[in-house]
Amino acid sequence: MAKHINASGARVISVDLPSGLFAEDNTKNIPENIIKADYTFTFQLPKLAFLFPENEPYIGEWHVLDIGLDQDYINRQDTPWHFMVQQDLKPFFKHRKKFDHKGTFGHALLIAGSFGKSGAAVLAAKAALRTGTGLLTAHIPGCNYEIQQSSVPEGMVSVDEDPSYFSAIRDISNYSAIAVGPGLGKEKQTQNALKVLIQNYSRPLIFDADALNIFAENPTWLSFLPPNCILTPHAGEMDRLAGKSSSGWERLEKARDLSFRFKCNIVLKGAHTAIITPDKQVIFNSTGNPGMATGGTGDVLTGMILGFLAQGYSPMFSAMAAVYLHGLAADLAIRRIPAESLLAGDIVNFIDKAIRKVFY
Repeated sequence: MAKHINASGARVISVDLPSGLFAEDNTKNIPENIIKADYTFTFQLPKLAFLFPENEPYIGEWHVLDIGLDQDYINRQDTPWHFMVQQDLKPFFKHRKKFDHKGTFGHALLIAGSFGKSGAAVLAAKAALRTGTGLLTAHIPGCNYEIQQSSVPEGMVSVDEDPSYFSAIRDISNYSAIAVGPGLGKEKQTQNALKVLIQNYSRPLIFDADALNIFAENPTWLSFLPPNCILTPHAGEMDRLAGKSSSGWERLEKARDLSFRFKCNIVLKGAHTAIITPDKQVIFNSTGNPGMATGGTGDVLTGMILGFLAQGYSPMFSAMAAVYLHGLAADLAIRRIPAESLLAGDIVNFIDKAIRKVFY
């Protein structure tokens, strides 16, 4: 029947779930026995399978239909799976008071950039400032100094001893939050400096991009991480950290195990980015669009997480709020800019509008 329907050329609409597709793990399914729907109208809540990229050909465009189930009863159910919406963030947001000052909102340190990759540090720094950190210092190699200072005049700069890459940083005691990785490179001195950093900082750090690739080459270092660090891998980086996965379900399970083992939060980036907490809870994001599939958007997200963490928010809320607002900023941007033309810098320019829409 599925083969006949799929070959018909007709528009296919599935109700609740395409026939042949399991609601969660589909690794053992037979693909040719699954209906390929153009639209799926599902009941009350999205199914977990909808959030994995390999299932898109079967689900098509999906919409949730409210069939009147008791929301209080749903909220009381014990589940590791959650779908984040705007209302989940509002109770935790701290509005600014009249006598607050820049010191109230923390001093963020961004360790980023290398020769030929100054843009990553610029984008992350701008995003951290737009998200609300009181002070920002970017630790960068000397080759990026003029670019950083002229591009982000609101931020301060710490210049590395090496002109081309991160090799050391002397004093990290004054920073309320640290992010490392965007555009970093994997030089041997950079790897050693990263190891020293994680051994000498006791609060949660944020790791992105090449910092994650360095961990993939030195997996025992993950044991040194302070509790509640935030790792932000995309699918490829996750596979390098935990081994190659054959499906989104398998990759998610590996991420949950990694998060639990090393007591860290993992932001597994994708169309429905998943925030995974050390107790194996998974919070999927509901914002974002395909225009975000462009270089630099991950650097922006790292900067936003840093901006929240520096202000004293918890690692979990920092990750949740940054992921949601990052996607929302992109959604607001494509109302004016075609998805094909969206740049990471455009997302930075809409962070303020996303914050206003959610919290004001």
